[in-house]
Amino acid sequence: MADRPLADQPFCYLTTVGRTSGRPHTIEIWFVLSGRTVFILSDKGEATHWVKNIDRQPYVTIVIGRRVLRAIGRRAAGDEIDLAGGLVCAKYNTEEEDLSDWTPTALTMAFDLAEAP
Repeated sequence: MADRPLADQPFCYLTTVGRTSGRPHTIEIWFVLSGRTVFILSDKGEATHWVKNIDRQPYVTIVIGRRVLRAIGRRAAGDEIDLAGGLVCAKYNTEEEDLSDWTPTALTMAFDLAEAP
């Protein structure tokens, strides 16, 4: 059986560098992919540890499926926020859970990939 396309994977693994420890920290999290940018939303906004880590050290590793990707994290801006929210809703909305009220309130982080996915 062939691997799923990267954008169709259910989650990714985001590894950041701890802002005080300097050690790698990895989380499993929802994501969407648009071109060479991965978008991840934080429901706790700036209070999230991985967001604080990226604010201090923006270089991250993202694993999607079997691909290991290097990226630079930043806060999404302008039209990227609406784009990411729409993509998250398209990918993760279910009959039981509509995310359209959540996505505008979440902090949208963008990760610019060093190479094409």
